[in-house]
Amino acid sequence: MDRRGPVLATTGRPLNPGDILILVRSRTELASLIVARLYGQQVPVAGIDRLHLAKPLAVKDLLSAIGFAVQPHDDLNLAGLLVSPLVGWDQDQLFALAYDRGKTSLWKELQRRRDEVGFIGAAHALLDGLLAMADYVTPARYLETILSGPIGGRHKLMARLGEAARDPIEELVSSALEFERQETPSLDRFLAWFASGDVEVKRDPSAPSNAVRVMTVHGAKGLEAPVVILADATHDPGKVGGNSSVMELKFDDDARPVPMVRPRADERVEPFTTLIADQKARDLEEHWRLLYVGLTRAAERLVIAGAMPSRGLADNSWHRMTHEAMVALGALPYLTPLWGEGLLWTRGGSVSERPRRPKSELSEPARPGWLDRPAPVEESPPRPLAPSALQDNEGSPPPSPEQRQAARRGTLLHSLFDRLPGVAQPDRRTCALAWLERSGVADPTEREEIAGAALRVIDDPAYSDLFGEHSLSEAPIAATLPDGRVIAGTIDRLCIGEEKVRVIDFKTGRSVPESAAGIPPSHRAQMEAYAAALRVIFPGRDVEAALLYTHGPRAITLDS
Repeated sequence: MDRRGPVLATTGRPLNPGDILILVRSRTELASLIVARLYGQQVPVAGIDRLHLAKPLAVKDLLSAIGFAVQPHDDLNLAGLLVSPLVGWDQDQLFALAYDRGKTSLWKELQRRRDEVGFIGAAHALLDGLLAMADYVTPARYLETILSGPIGGRHKLMARLGEAARDPIEELVSSALEFERQETPSLDRFLAWFASGDVEVKRDPSAPSNAVRVMTVHGAKGLEAPVVILADATHDPGKVGGNSSVMELKFDDDARPVPMVRPRADERVEPFTTLIADQKARDLEEHWRLLYVGLTRAAERLVIAGAMPSRGLADNSWHRMTHEAMVALGALPYLTPLWGEGLLWTRGGSVSERPRRPKSELSEPARPGWLDRPAPVEESPPRPLAPSALQDNEGSPPPSPEQRQAARRGTLLHSLFDRLPGVAQPDRRTCALAWLERSGVADPTEREEIAGAALRVIDDPAYSDLFGEHSLSEAPIAATLPDGRVIAGTIDRLCIGEEKVRVIDFKTGRSVPESAAGIPPSHRAQMEAYAAALRVIFPGRDVEAALLYTHGPRAITLDS
């Protein structure tokens, strides 16, 4: 059977999912149901244009997994996690664990019976693994381990909830990554951040995609599609905000509105009668404006549909008004395979006979004068300017595997320089090796080498002042220089004295200059910018800039 769609006159090719735009009046359960049914029919669908991330069941199950790691003795949360697709229990299995346990929490009961063969032992092993990694991973890593690791969370959630769960899952991981860029990454902080507001994900409706788009009429302003479906045209405009139990009343033109309980019809007096009537008039005007937007989104075919209300169509519904307009235009009744009788109107008698616009004659555009002029002198660098980017004027090829490994080693060393000074000297090597192992350094030889490089610097008396009580690690600075440039960056180590300020930047590469003359120009320019900014921040104090090459280790002070 030929499953290709009809050829569209506007595109010259068969209809595909990306040509269809489904519009609803608001993001109610209807929009989610449409997306779910399209997924069920294996029709590519981009999902709703705005997603309230806390509502999908897949997101709630993953948040329950995070909540268990933060507070394993929360019985209600753990019960929800056990019967979620991530663990897969049914209600009888939950009852077998929870019944007759006294005041013992579900988690303690699960721990007590962890050696049992079967679903209880398997669930304990899974949840114990989640707890074991909770203290050492970021929220995004924790979620991705659940979704893509041995648990197979993504597969389990989509097998139970359908393809519609894919978008909320990916958006939750993206939200966790965004949280980590703004806050200290921990599971309890992420839960508090997520619960502090209604996280709403907005999609770009104009982004190219071969999938059906589902969005509100208001959100479709400025868009166009070959086929548009108004999916809830039977809505009664009398129920749009006009029946809310609360209304706002202003006692003075300059005063803020005060929320008031809306009086019942038999209790209304002025000014409530006038205010309610004015609000209904404004709602009806918006109702017709949205209809105009919906009707004008279709380039070729427009379908007006909706569920029949139990009390019949309202007089001012989109469906009744467009029905009367189509009849007046000569639309003819026809039978649809699924919905019965409808109305069909085509321009010129056939949808494929859409008249084409005549091509307009365009004159040759005038040649702009700037096309033949030399490019102007490039302006000073943007504000603010990162010192590390002062010499970054040429493109670089993609990093080699060796360069990526060196960058990873440098990142680990910087982290150890930040963590180890506060640890007692006899315990530093043990702590460094344990932290490197948790950070993914699997090779013991590599762990020993990195830990040794860090300790050679930290334990060297020549550099003790760099890690003393008057030094700051990863210190952010910002200053406006006399020439107008704004310098903003983060200093590896900043030592602040009464008369002198020292700025030290760690360089973890294996190439160590013999003297200040061998320092690369980019490193020199970076440190000069830091020093210039610090002279503005600490006027009257001497500023000394130095580079500490950890592979030596060797500290090289730059000439002031």
